[in-house]
Amino acid sequence: MIEQLIEQFSDLEDPRCAGKIEHQLIDILVIAICGLIACAENWEDIALYGCSKLSWLRQFLALPNGIPSHDTFRRVFMLIDPQAFEACFTAWVGTVATPGEREVVAIDGKTVRRSFDRGREQSPLHLVSAWASEQGVVLGQHCVDEKSNEITAIPELLESLALENTLVTMDAMGCQKDIAQRIVDRQADYLRVLKANHGHDYAAVQKHFEQHCFGRGATAKPVFDAFDESHGRRVRRRVFASPQAALLETLGDWPRLHTVLAVEAIRGVNGSGKVEAEIRYFLSSFTGDPLVLAQAIRRHGSIENNLHWVLDVTFREDDSRVRDPTAVRHFALLRKIAINLLGRDRSTKTSLRGKRKKAAWDDDYMLQLLQANFMR
Repeated sequence: MIEQLIEQFSDLEDPRCAGKIEHQLIDILVIAICGLIACAENWEDIALYGCSKLSWLRQFLALPNGIPSHDTFRRVFMLIDPQAFEACFTAWVGTVATPGEREVVAIDGKTVRRSFDRGREQSPLHLVSAWASEQGVVLGQHCVDEKSNEITAIPELLESLALENTLVTMDAMGCQKDIAQRIVDRQADYLRVLKANHGHDYAAVQKHFEQHCFGRGATAKPVFDAFDESHGRRVRRRVFASPQAALLETLGDWPRLHTVLAVEAIRGVNGSGKVEAEIRYFLSSFTGDPLVLAQAIRRHGSIENNLHWVLDVTFREDDSRVRDPTAVRHFALLRKIAINLLGRDRSTKTSLRGKRKKAAWDDDYMLQLLQANFMR
């Protein structure tokens, strides 16, 4: 059964000297994945999980010299080429979760906050991830260079993904014309926030919507208008879509721009009497029903709620003290592999935290996760 897993990561080169290898790379990888699923938070936990499950692991792993030590796990994941590892991850995701037509692929960054090292003047690692919001699957990740920002990392991440017929959403950092061009060149559409720091573009869009949608006597009707009451707040959201705004002269350089949207959110805190109003603007190349764009704006938030929040709260990523930059990057990807495996399981309705505990206690359930995703 394990042959399929080996096939998915066959391009991953073992960085160790051939004559000194005591533990197979695929064994180390599988134990690490299982350990992360089973609530491990560091290399010591992974080694402890392996030792505790030695008899079970021997059913499908070679383990010629038993379970590697925690130092072996740490050294190996410090040596593996991170770009090659991420490429194998992306290739695997492509076999088990291919985004369908008009899947919203959200791109956003997250910092692994405690991965800094003052002694080496090392800043915390910042990673940009791609999230298929409909399927709830991580499609890929890319590291942001310490001396750069997300603008340089996003194009490299996009190049590694299968984006055809998807709708790619980003926050203000990704609101760059060259990034939009890369997306449309891949037969995908973009949806991105237009912030006030885009001077003339923002001013022209703001003026257009004030005249046609928000000004006195405006007759334009929203494509979406609904109330949402949760967490002690009542919010009314209205979304206006304007293909005419896309024809504004100042927006002429945006590739294949078709629709400009204005999203008005009026929030009232129950019992406080306070009311706040906010209007955000979005640019999109999508030519279909603008209601799809209104829904996509809400779905973009799932990368924060269903990925970043899960990494912080369920996997305690921000508490991790793994510091080597390469090892931090690999550990982050192992967490995302675990999220994908757990998220695709529909055999139980328990929470992700409950699934992790069940996998730690129930070897049959852990094997079920692996069989459904790797051993097919």
